[in-house]
Amino acid sequence: MSLFGSTINNLENALRYSSAKNKAISNNIANIDTPNYKAKDVAFNDVLKQTLSTLEAKRTNEKHLTFNNIDSSFRTINKNNTVYNHNGNNVDVDKEMADLAKNQIYYQSLVDRINGKFGSLQKVIRGGN
Repeated sequence: MSLFGSTINNLENALRYSSAKNKAISNNIANIDTPNYKAKDVAFNDVLKQTLSTLEAKRTNEKHLTFNNIDSSFRTINKNNTVYNHNGNNVDVDKEMADLAKNQIYYQSLVDRINGKFGSLQKVIRGGN
């Protein structure tokens, strides 16, 4: 039994994903002029789809889902299928900056949600005050 339930664990995994995505975006922006540098991205949906296709669960009723556990892992991938610059580099600064802004909003919303969860726990511990 987990002290905080699965919500804190899920939020923690989401924060790890967002941090890894931020690192990949930062590396892409830092290497914008590096010859033959290939942009990196953090993939979650690909891993999820691959995992779902390989899972097999015993079903006792036809209404049960065909999978039993979803791995919420992610991985960093190289984007090798495009070339934007004359030097072989495929970093698009506009896309990277948009992705960075989107990821920062996502990260901040996760932090706010965790703060809310711990604030609720703190309120319970103090007896509702």
